[in-house]
Amino acid sequence: MSLWSRLLEQGSRLFETREEAVATPPGGARLPATMDPGRACTPDAHDVDFTAAVIGLGAKLAKADGRVTFDEVQVFQKVFRTREEDARAAARVFDLARQTVHGYESYAKQIARRYRDRPCLLEGVLDGLFQIATADGKITGDEIAYLERVSETFGFPPSRFERIKAQHLGGESDDPYSVLGIDPDADETSLRRAYRKLMTEHHPDRLHAEGAPPEFQRVAHEKAAAITTAYARIRAERGLLQAAN
Repeated sequence: MSLWSRLLEQGSRLFETREEAVATPPGGARLPATMDPGRACTPDAHDVDFTAAVIGLGAKLAKADGRVTFDEVQVFQKVFRTREEDARAAARVFDLARQTVHGYESYAKQIARRYRDRPCLLEGVLDGLFQIATADGKITGDEIAYLERVSETFGFPPSRFERIKAQHLGGESDDPYSVLGIDPDADETSLRRAYRKLMTEHHPDRLHAEGAPPEFQRVAHEKAAAITTAYARIRAERGLLQAAN
């Protein structure tokens, strides 16, 4: 039985999660200073509840602007890397999640509660949501508010959300510094450190080696490309400035 068939079979239970069962810990989701690098970006094996919660978030996001487009459903299927034979079942799962009475907060809290010690995984979920939000070529204020609220529920500070947003949408005036999450006056050491840290956390090869589910791999490749492009732009601009001096 495929994942999508299992989700359809268990849909009534998975998408009717009670709010009290997924309450955020006192003070909100807390992210640890350190984490086990061997499981930093991956959910537990066969965690169908996690997959259902992510699907719930994606479906609710697609509906955040008042409509669900064909492009959003297609991107959802690409992010989750559904096989051709599973495409119809995946679309039904997505539609089931979209129609439930629960708000997206319950899904976000469920994920945050279970994986608050794996911020890299939580960021991967947010990356996938950004992919769905931009599927129709634009992103609305309601969708940004949705994504920001999910980020807050995951325990991310505003600065981290701004960095993630810049990696998908570009920063102010297409600012590459926003993509790396550093100030324009950062020295070379800080620049290299920020780049290496982000690539270490989000490189697709690492996620594959850790056994990350296929649904994150496409997003990881695009995120790594955005990080690398921003780093190259900054180095090129600084090289031109140095040459001019």
